[in-house]
Amino acid sequence: MGQKTSLSLFHLTWPIFIELMLQMLMGSADTLMLSQYSDQSVGAVGFSNQVLQVITVLFGFVATGTVIMVSKSLGAKNETEALNITYTSIVINALFGLSLSLVLSVFGKQLLRLLNIPDAFMHESQTYLIIVGGFIFVQAINITIGATLRSYGFTKDAMTVTIGINILNIIGNFFFIFGPFFFPSLGVLGAALSTSVSRVIGLIILGILLIKRTGVMPRLHLFLKHKREHIKQILEIGIPSAGEQLSYDLSQMFITYFVTLIGTEAITTKIYVQNIMMFIYLFSLAIGEGSQIIIGHYMGAGKLKQAYHRGINSMKYGFVGSLVMAILFYLMAGPLLKIFTDDPDILSIGKGLLFITILLEPGRAFNLILISALRSVGDVRFPVIMGMFSMWLIGLPIAWLCAITLDLGLLGIWISFIVDEWVRGIFMLIRWRGRAWEKTLFIKPKEPRQEMDI
Repeated sequence: MGQKTSLSLFHLTWPIFIELMLQMLMGSADTLMLSQYSDQSVGAVGFSNQVLQVITVLFGFVATGTVIMVSKSLGAKNETEALNITYTSIVINALFGLSLSLVLSVFGKQLLRLLNIPDAFMHESQTYLIIVGGFIFVQAINITIGATLRSYGFTKDAMTVTIGINILNIIGNFFFIFGPFFFPSLGVLGAALSTSVSRVIGLIILGILLIKRTGVMPRLHLFLKHKREHIKQILEIGIPSAGEQLSYDLSQMFITYFVTLIGTEAITTKIYVQNIMMFIYLFSLAIGEGSQIIIGHYMGAGKLKQAYHRGINSMKYGFVGSLVMAILFYLMAGPLLKIFTDDPDILSIGKGLLFITILLEPGRAFNLILISALRSVGDVRFPVIMGMFSMWLIGLPIAWLCAITLDLGLLGIWISFIVDEWVRGIFMLIRWRGRAWEKTLFIKPKEPRQEMDI
């Protein structure tokens, strides 16, 4: 086995925070650099990313199962089991990714039509979706390897690779979007090529790091020989976990449809504001992912009391952190929005949306952190059921009522976001405090058991 690393919330979370920020920057880099090329191109890529986000969630169900199962195996001191789960996960997501790459390449236009995309956006949206979607299998493998490295505690590795991918993407965007020197100006096509190539290079580096950190050179039998119970456990955790996020992303596609009824300016405004909001809630995302790994190790070691308190304390950190960041981003709303546009209407509406985001983000923190905690202890179905109820029977009706019927526009959309996040967040807190999950252990710890540095 490769080099060991200690586990603590800070040790795990700060590299995850930076990695998530850089992942968001990769998408925002395309948006920002294309905004200097054409506002229409920004809208076109925004529609494509709606589809790609849903696809990425589908890959996430294997990654989520991988994090939890590998963490519990390591907590139980069963390193061979952890390695077998790792390569089983890589194969599952690689095959799944190849299948979805084929679907996006062949049916990309039809998928965009489902979003009621304006004709003015169709050509560029289709170009971006077919190219980035055609290589989406690379992202599937990257997600799986990154999840494994984090489970082992090597969060800095995933962060470092993400830094490299972002640098390559930005350099590629500069040369292929704008076409300086003798390079062609390709616009959206250039952004798509840059994104895909940088991810392929990232895959090569992640593969090398996986071999180095586990200390095992992969052989053919690791990819071909899988235990049925491993596949079953990964899917039992991952599919319901992905169901909650998938339900959210699908509901957001309906929200996007409502926004198209408001107007093309509303589409662009929503994209710009949500690009800024991503940097607010990544604090909670990072804490949620770091806590998930630690709680998984605790569960594998049979330390249920520590797992419970880790979830509660992490939720408190995320709540306060997201509130502070939301306030800071509102105070900087003008300069931040001007990075993307000088349109006075977009600036005015966007600033108002960032103001009420101060109410939205603390509720989102409940969800992101406590849902991750519930997944790590095996309570994976409740978040899906509660999420679907709130998103589809509360969030969407309120969005239609406020945005369309009452003609509040994007303000109505944001009101629906606030209600949905707080309703789900409160129920997740009640569920976690109920501690019914303490009866569930996916992996029993081996005896004798050593104490872990967590």
